Amino acid sequence: MATARKHPLPGSERAPILGAREIGPANPNEKVEVTIRLRSRAGKKPAVSAETFNQSPADRQILTREEYERSHGADPASIEQVKAFAKENGLSVVEESPERRTVILSGTVSAMNKAFDVQLKQFEHPKGGTYRGRVGPVHIPDNLSDQVEAVLGLDNRPQAVPHFRRRRSTPESHPRGAARSFTPPQVAALYNFPTDADGTGECIGIIELGGGFIQRDLTTYFNQLKLAKLPNVTAVSIGKGKNKPGDPNGADGEVMLDIEVAGSVAPGASIAVYFAENTDAGFLNAITTAVHDKSNRPSVISISWGSAESNWTAQAMTQMDEAFQAAAAMGVSVCVASGDNGSTDGETDGRNHVDFPASSSYALACGGTLLQGSADKITHEVAWDELAKGNGATGGGVSDVFALPAYQANAHVPQSANPGHRVGRGVPDVSGNADPNSGYQTLVDGQADVIGGTSAVAPLWAGLIALLNENLGKPVGYLNPVLYQKIASGGGFHDITSGKNGAYSAKKGWDPCTGLGSPNGKAIEAALTSSSQAMKTGT
Repeated sequence: MATARKHPLPGSERAPILGAREIGPANPNEKVEVTIRLRSRAGKKPAVSAETFNQSPADRQILTREEYERSHGADPASIEQVKAFAKENGLSVVEESPERRTVILSGTVSAMNKAFDVQLKQFEHPKGGTYRGRVGPVHIPDNLSDQVEAVLGLDNRPQAVPHFRRRRSTPESHPRGAARSFTPPQVAALYNFPTDADGTGECIGIIELGGGFIQRDLTTYFNQLKLAKLPNVTAVSIGKGKNKPGDPNGADGEVMLDIEVAGSVAPGASIAVYFAENTDAGFLNAITTAVHDKSNRPSVISISWGSAESNWTAQAMTQMDEAFQAAAAMGVSVCVASGDNGSTDGETDGRNHVDFPASSSYALACGGTLLQGSADKITHEVAWDELAKGNGATGGGVSDVFALPAYQANAHVPQSANPGHRVGRGVPDVSGNADPNSGYQTLVDGQADVIGGTSAVAPLWAGLIALLNENLGKPVGYLNPVLYQKIASGGGFHDITSGKNGAYSAKKGWDPCTGLGSPNGKAIEAALTSSSQAMKTGT
């Protein structure tokens, strides 16, 4: 049989991690799994119209997961073509999922090198770890060029970092003095979350790329808060990802923070925690599994992991963005932390960066503040900025990848502080308490701790959305257009007008530090309710 002609897959180009050193070829007998993402059977036709998202969530026509699969899943013929390709190249099919447009293949490094015309190498990177990587593009046969949109997993570098920060300084060292820690319900009270709902009937999905939770700790924590209900928490394994408490990299703090914040804000909701490997393939598979999960059916997903846009391939960002578009079409909200390293996102190339996947226009990007309050009243709130003390700052800025979305047309997103001064997607959309000095009281691996970071803001907003979903009787889903067009002008936010994150400053209205501001939960609910009623009466 003649060898099939191949060509580079657009957007698949990889370069080594900055400062990484090649130490030799990858073990030819090492087993590798790759994730193949196929095009939708509908092509680029959107599942629902853009105008749909300008409507009140209560009036939108959204698709069920089953309807989405029928109209926008992968064509079975495309799956069969990938399976034939696998057989020709000595690869085995691990999983096929039409709804997720995914086929996962397994084979040796040697077989993968041949199948995709790559040379997998072993690299040592500056942080002391090693990874299997490649340089240049992935190649695919011409007969798959109209079917395959991405090939992920050949490179297994750590793709993302958790966005949480433990409090390192004493409250007295903060310039305003007594910034105190809070329980999540106390933060919810300061932000005026609805008190006549607990998330009953909703499911909150949480994406994790490491670490784990101990059920005993969760039970102890929730009992200490004297919650009326104990949240039901379930671990879902994706590929080789597992619930592994005792993570040596400290990711347990991330996992427990996410669950404890979301669970204590919406204790009536069930919580599904999706554990995957920290690779681009693992991250994508966790998201698509959660979005299309017909068992747990999360109505809101919280993501507290990410990294600068410059660390991603174009194919990976495109596929995750498309997964968030699918979530929007099915009425699933996606809340994503905007990062904890200010306007550079921790990069050292002299440029400013925003964090992905928060920069996707279909994500609700969540920035951070320092919060002070008493007796359920906010007394002071500014943008989180502890960069000078090495304790982080809210991520935010202007995307180098995603265009300015229509819903930000009147938000006065500034030009990027980078050369070229691009005007793109502005990050974040919203904010909430994140400074470790006003952090959240948590229990992690049996130890009480105070943790902050924008990692806390994503599950906080996810908990609020679960409450709104319960009270409205329908998922609010993709909130961004409505937040900017209707809610921002109706008292739904505490506008944050002071503080910085490096290159950008907080100001009146939307800004690249705190977005539209921190939430006024009951005002957001009232605006959503009145908007729906107004549309029904024609006023």
